[in-house]
Amino acid sequence: MTIDELYRIYRQHPAVQTDTRKLKPNDIFFALKGPNFNGNTYAEKALELGAAFAVVDEEAYHTQPDRMMLVPDALHTLQQLAHWHRMQLNIPILAITGTNGKTTTKELISAVLASHWKTIATVGNLNNHIGVPLTLLSILPGTEIAVIEMGANHQHEIESYCRIARPTHGIITNIGKAHLEGFGSEEGVRKAKGELYDFLRDHDGTVFLCNNYPYLLEMSKGIPEVITYGEQDADITGTPLAETALLGVQLTGEDADTIGTLQTRLTGAYNFPNVMAAVTAGIYFDVPADKIKAAIEGYVPSNNRSQVIQQGSNTIIMDAYNANPSSMRAAIENFSGINAAKKVLLLGAMMELGPDSVKEHQALADLLQRTHWHAVVLVGGDFSKIQHPYIYLENAAEAAQWLQQQQFTDTYLLVKGSRSIGMEKVIAV
Repeated sequence: MTIDELYRIYRQHPAVQTDTRKLKPNDIFFALKGPNFNGNTYAEKALELGAAFAVVDEEAYHTQPDRMMLVPDALHTLQQLAHWHRMQLNIPILAITGTNGKTTTKELISAVLASHWKTIATVGNLNNHIGVPLTLLSILPGTEIAVIEMGANHQHEIESYCRIARPTHGIITNIGKAHLEGFGSEEGVRKAKGELYDFLRDHDGTVFLCNNYPYLLEMSKGIPEVITYGEQDADITGTPLAETALLGVQLTGEDADTIGTLQTRLTGAYNFPNVMAAVTAGIYFDVPADKIKAAIEGYVPSNNRSQVIQQGSNTIIMDAYNANPSSMRAAIENFSGINAAKKVLLLGAMMELGPDSVKEHQALADLLQRTHWHAVVLVGGDFSKIQHPYIYLENAAEAAQWLQQQQFTDTYLLVKGSRSIGMEKVIAV
């Protein structure tokens, strides 16, 4: 069976699943493999649960030829099918990548666009070699714009996603230190994320770009259309208002009269570029100003990303989904600027930093010492290998116990760390 023939089946059953626990009747099941699982073993179960068709890549599991397709590699076939589907579409495809803020930016932009256009966007952070094709295959007839998040931890990954998705528009949120084990250096991160710009440059694409970051301006040279946003000298300008835990944005220039001030439910001035990206995309795609404002102000962060939580008289900034040196530094600097008498930090270690890990953890401890804090707790990982005057605890469970014992009141708390540390367990939300 060819991809063209499989695509005809997909057109009849336009829903694809790789997990039988999420399977719905008439879905197409792709039997993917991972280090600890083999989807082929679930192919028959998928059909029993009502799947219309199953794609397998091991002959031993090709037991029902009339409802199964045997292919050399199920993942590659999934990607081929997604690309084939994308080539039938004539809509804007906006790709988003970057070191920090890409999921929040994607959520804000999709909220703005969905207020006026029928929009499909990456669900959660399914931004990898499986998530990108699944997002493409979720684009149904009538969709007017698609927003696709692209993550990466090694070279040529974004390039491969661009070959599948063929974006027409793109955003690199920023470039920082993350996944250094895979990229080797910050310059390696820049090269890898820049693969999105490379594709758009070669295919007459459009870039939305934060001109607060001069390196993005340099990287974008040669791209036919570059729309800038930032605090000044940009096509769309604004000013962050971050005197409190929640971020406000004052639009300036021509857009000030129509949109005015935005009061977001996000924390931190570091979210200013993410909000501005959503404003810029909304203006570019002709979303009315009142809808842009309502969508951004109505967006409520979730999944431990930039959340502000009130517990009694305490204000908790929960940003524990992920952490790397640049996002940690931004969170600490933002927290230091909040006007509060008592400020407590509970910071989990950063992962995937390779040989630079201890140095980067020490740099954060040095940064912390420039400001007076009511208390600082460092948790796990390479925080155990550095010099600092703070409390060190082995894991999030110990940090939760410590916090419970303190009985804080009228206190601001910042909780942040890499996902594997599980810092969300520190606060019973």
